[in-house]
Amino acid sequence: MKYAALFSSILNEHCAPGIYQSRAMTLDPRFFSSGKLSMFYTDNLAVVKKELVFSRQISKMLKFQQRATPEDLKIAASIKRKRQLEEARKLRIFNPRVRKIGIDKAFLDKQVEEKKRQHEWERAKECQLDEALIRSSEHAMHLERRQEEERRRLNKEVESFRRVHQRAEDRRDYDLYDPEALKKSLPARVNDNGDDPSLGVASAQKFEGEDRNLPVRLKMQKEQMRWWIQRQKEEREAAEKARRDAEEAYQEVVLSRDKRAMALARMEEECRRRLNEATATFNRALAEEQHHRRHCEAVQDEEDKKAEIYNHVTGDFLTEAREQAESTRGPYKPLVNRYKGMTADELKVFRDAQLQQIEEIRNIKLEEKRINENWDHLMNLHNQTAYSYERELNQRKSELNKKIAEENLRLAEQQKQHQEYLNQVVYKNQPTAAFYEQFNRATR
Repeated sequence: MKYAALFSSILNEHCAPGIYQSRAMTLDPRFFSSGKLSMFYTDNLAVVKKELVFSRQISKMLKFQQRATPEDLKIAASIKRKRQLEEARKLRIFNPRVRKIGIDKAFLDKQVEEKKRQHEWERAKECQLDEALIRSSEHAMHLERRQEEERRRLNKEVESFRRVHQRAEDRRDYDLYDPEALKKSLPARVNDNGDDPSLGVASAQKFEGEDRNLPVRLKMQKEQMRWWIQRQKEEREAAEKARRDAEEAYQEVVLSRDKRAMALARMEEECRRRLNEATATFNRALAEEQHHRRHCEAVQDEEDKKAEIYNHVTGDFLTEAREQAESTRGPYKPLVNRYKGMTADELKVFRDAQLQQIEEIRNIKLEEKRINENWDHLMNLHNQTAYSYERELNQRKSELNKKIAEENLRLAEQQKQHQEYLNQVVYKNQPTAAFYEQFNRATR
């Protein structure tokens, strides 16, 4: 056993991991040149540590290979696969839900298919929404570009109008804030009196409030003011003329419309008058016709009523003739709508038959009463018998329950004594948790 542990530790150290990991694995005979030995793996690490030097010498002596052979790799793969299958089997066996209930694979496949269809439908819907959003965005961008182009065009037209018709140079007070006013103005005292003979070397050049070109400037301003006033007057006259023309045209249109409305009103009034006359004539003729027809109908109705009264008075119905009720189906089947009642003899026969029927009904009721009394007497006898039998059964049942209770008490005492015997004698040593952990460690 010592050498088996040493050789096993050598194999675990120098061979591929996972090949000899089983607790009871027979070593391959090819590792020995003579003496086909069968050795087992052990967990005795203390022995391995004590004989470590000897194991290294043995390994050098046996000259083991440092790499795993293809056969070793195949065996290791087989062991790994079996271990994986065992772990998967444990998951199935030790799961009570899967072991008892199982899995409805068809329903799960159906759910997966429905989810796939739902995802595809949602993806198609999202694509449609994206396309609609793209189209809306493109349309909005197109409208925005058109709006921007329209704004630019309007700005250009406004700017062009301002450059052409609203220049700063054309304003009446442009000379007050002209930036080149100094460049355009003449220097002070250029030539007031010819060659300025009155101005010496030390004389002042210009005083505040002086204006050399005052008459010319006033004349030009008056001319300009006159031209502006004339231009405004012409514009005002043209606007007034256009307003008057528009008012005259509107008045003419209103007058023509009123004349046309008055003509239509007169025509409508004439048509309504003629229609009313025709309606009144027709109504008078119709009223006369209806009056004549009512008179004729009243005369005819009166004659019919008199004839009907005469016929009723002289008819068979009010005279109560018996011949009128006779029928062709026999003497005992008269006409109902003409029958006036029975005679005294017929009434006597009818009443005698009624009295006989009343007597027969009275006899039948007396016989039924006698039979019911007999049945009631019989039912009372049966009820008394059943009550006595039920009382006897209840007495027997109470006695049986009493015996059962006594037997249960005896059995409970016996079971209690047996349980005490088991707890004190048989099951004296209680099992620990390690005892239960050794079960259900594998699926085989």
